[in-house]
Amino acid sequence: SNPIALALLDTLGEPMLSTSLMLPGSDFTESDPEEIKDRLEKQVDLIIHGGYLGQQPTTVIDLTNDSPVVLREGVGDVTPFL
Repeated sequence: SNPIALALLDTLGEPMLSTSLMLPGSDFTESDPEEIKDRLEKQVDLIIHGGYLGQQPTTVIDLTNDSPVVLREGVGDVTPFL
């Protein structure tokens, strides 16, 4: 439901992979855009400041076999993938 992610998907016209950002030595995912910029701006090509996103975990579904397996249920409805 994120408008930036939806716009990227619409523009690309292809699937996109995303993951949570957890830096070495950290126990939590990074979600503050200013903090991410301060720590990574010289190591990545692009940072999109989309606002503070919170720390809701993502859902991870294994689609490598015939039957999908939910490895971690987080944000979003998994029903369409099962």
